[in-house]
Amino acid sequence: MYHSVFGAGIWVRTVHTALTLAVALILCLHDTDLWYEEKRWRALQPLGFVFLVLCSTGLYYVVSLMDPGYVLSDPDEKPLAPSEEQEGLIPGTPNPINPRRCGYCLLKQPMRARHCKCCQRCVRRYDHHCPWIENCVGEKNHPLFVLYLCVQLGVLLWAFRLGWSGFHFEATWNQWFTENVVLLLAFAVISVFTVVVALLLVCHLYLISCNVTTWEFMSFHRISYLKHCDSDTSPFDEGVIRNTWSFFCAFGSVAWERVYSRDAYVTV
Repeated sequence: MYHSVFGAGIWVRTVHTALTLAVALILCLHDTDLWYEEKRWRALQPLGFVFLVLCSTGLYYVVSLMDPGYVLSDPDEKPLAPSEEQEGLIPGTPNPINPRRCGYCLLKQPMRARHCKCCQRCVRRYDHHCPWIENCVGEKNHPLFVLYLCVQLGVLLWAFRLGWSGFHFEATWNQWFTENVVLLLAFAVISVFTVVVALLLVCHLYLISCNVTTWEFMSFHRISYLKHCDSDTSPFDEGVIRNTWSFFCAFGSVAWERVYSRDAYVTV
């Protein structure tokens, strides 16, 4: 299920697209290495850069418009009661583990789901609501969101190098500023977004390796199934390799109640 392109967030998506195209156009038309390649009729680097920009923009729209994993109905699974051995390993584990009913949409929330007040929906494995894509990041679009960050960072690093190559040194600062003012603005935008995207990507990769969402990391002391845990541990952590594999390669919805209870790791 996808949202309408002209629905909520249309202005954010328009600004993102316009900013991306404007910066790319400046780099193509200014005296950068990309422009010199075009002038010499060498199309490999310009086509590669344009292709990467289009891939980044396409991923942005996919992540922005797709269903992040909305809870559409009450879960059918029965409450899972942990064994005595599991209760000893996880002190304070509720018995049985009952789904919580959302106070807004009145649906039973699967474990790790949360109601987003911006989207007015409950989202499975809720991570956060991203204002830049005007959509939640949840179970279905979180892997694509991380992929988008990787591609976007590649575009920004390439654009940073191209922008740096386009500056021309003049005799005075006034002449230099007049000559490079447009490229300077584009370079400033590229620099800011490079830092933001890099930090965001590093944070998400760390949380993925621990099998923790941004919401759980920020609010673990207020979440019922995490209150008994230390701030640096997660009941869903199964090691870096398995956490990463499950995040990127598992298909379907995960029954987190079973992972939490240490009964089994299954997909439904």
